[in-house]
Amino acid sequence: MSVGTTPGGTTPAATTSAGTTPDSERDAEFQEHEKILSPDFLSVAQITEMLAEDVDGVQQKLKKFLNFKNLHTCLKEAILLDYYVSGFLWARGMEFSVIQYSKFMTLLDMLLHNLRTLHMSLEDSIKWLGEVMAEIGPSHSQKNEEWNVFNIKQANAVIDYLKISLFQHYKLYEFLFYSTREEIVIGTEQVLEVVKASRGLFPDPLEEGISFDIYSTFIEPPPTLDTEMKGLDQEQGPEESQSEANTSDVDPLVGFTIKDIKAVLDQVTDDILIGIQTAINEKLQIQEEAFNARIEKLKKA
Repeated sequence: MSVGTTPGGTTPAATTSAGTTPDSERDAEFQEHEKILSPDFLSVAQITEMLAEDVDGVQQKLKKFLNFKNLHTCLKEAILLDYYVSGFLWARGMEFSVIQYSKFMTLLDMLLHNLRTLHMSLEDSIKWLGEVMAEIGPSHSQKNEEWNVFNIKQANAVIDYLKISLFQHYKLYEFLFYSTREEIVIGTEQVLEVVKASRGLFPDPLEEGISFDIYSTFIEPPPTLDTEMKGLDQEQGPEESQSEANTSDVDPLVGFTIKDIKAVLDQVTDDILIGIQTAINEKLQIQEEAFNARIEKLKKA
């Protein structure tokens, strides 16, 4: 605490009614300001490492820092990695300082944190962003000028970037965090051990548990019905089997010409059409008689 000399001795330089000095108030305010966007999403060392990498290197570094291990199969991890990589590369184009990188990446992470854990709506996220930018952005108060992380141009650029990156697709990020998705198995491997079909130590496996090819090749018992039929054929003799074969080979249309078949079809068609025409004529005659009867009644009335 700084002191000033007076004729009566040493007294505090300037004390308030609550017994605090301007320096202590400033320290308390500075500590409160330091809590904004803390802790940092990326350390200074991590940011320095990524600044020396190209696009692929930045992606690999962030993948390692975020501990993403299922990028090729997990859509959520792929989207989040793209979100952070895009933000970092945009900040590189703005030529931010390391402190500005740190605060900007922490801002990106906090916006997702509010959405994921606090279920913050789009309106609330915009309000929260305004409050944060009022603290770390340009201030009209000269006493807080050294606390400004971004100048006016940079603060407006940050807000514009968040509009097109996060806020414009806010519903999609809500779906990403809140909606459950089915896990699709894109690959599987099965190992089956086939046991002996008979006279073995183990019972036969269920047919439903293996493919039909394996079952029919290695497990299915030999067909007994076919062997019995073959035995009967042998007992009946070659003559009977030969006569049955000859009978089955005879074409039933042998002896008929195309004209004969056409004549039969014409006769069948004529019979069917005559029957239909007769039925139609009978129905028309009945309707005609009914109409005539109605007309006679109307005339008499």
